[in-house]
Amino acid sequence: MSGDDTATDPLVLEFHFDEPPEKLWRALSMPGLREYWLPEAELADPKPSIVTPGEALRYRMRDSEPPFLESVVTFRIDASEAGGSSLHVIHELTDRRVGQDLIPANSNAPPLMRAAA
Repeated sequence: MSGDDTATDPLVLEFHFDEPPEKLWRALSMPGLREYWLPEAELADPKPSIVTPGEALRYRMRDSEPPFLESVVTFRIDASEAGGSSLHVIHELTDRRVGQDLIPANSNAPPLMRAAA
């Protein structure tokens, strides 16, 4: 990443496996197998929002801690020439609140208004 990247730039990871694409697809698309490495508690919705059979899945995620930002993670599977497969994981922060000035509760910043007594 270059120094001018922002917090909203997607995080892109690429992995190579000796297993065929069908095996990766099974691990990504079957809830019981997916739960092992991507727990349902981390998901905003346990059902994928986009499915291209054998090629891509997208899940909506939600942080488990405040400010509970939402994001999407897309998994793309491609066959490799050697009979294995490659997996691209693209994680994007999609929450509308990103870019707004979020002030943490413990920031000790002065309040904008005082409550009437």
